[in-house]
Amino acid sequence: MKRIQIINGPNLNLLGVREPGIYGNSSFKNYLPQLREKYPDVQIDYFQSNVEGELINKMQEVGFDYDGIVLNAGAYTHTSIALQDCIRSLKCPTVEVHISNVHTREEFRHHSFISCACLGVICGFGLDSYRLAIEGLLCYQAK
Repeated sequence: MKRIQIINGPNLNLLGVREPGIYGNSSFKNYLPQLREKYPDVQIDYFQSNVEGELINKMQEVGFDYDGIVLNAGAYTHTSIALQDCIRSLKCPTVEVHISNVHTREEFRHHSFISCACLGVICGFGLDSYRLAIEGLLCYQAK
């Protein structure tokens, strides 16, 4: 069985409440069962933290045994060299995810410090961005 870890960064615990015009009305807790139902042969684990070091700790915990990481680093995307260094040190691939299309938003959101260390980037498809990232990881693993 494939194992994929989804990791959400700061403020993503507020999905469904925080700026629904940008992030939608559904919490990740409500969305996760749909992902697990769509991929019954994949173990999908979930972790969220508002603390950068906790994200790094989780990535190091799973990054040598899991088949992939789906990472929505939130605002740390635009500020964290530490996350980039962590991603580069892992054995499993990481896909960067954003719910909104960051390129249609504020200028500071246009630059990612983690993209260069990731297998790929998915943005702008709402919560479905996570499904697309899982698809990407599974196709990559099938090669």
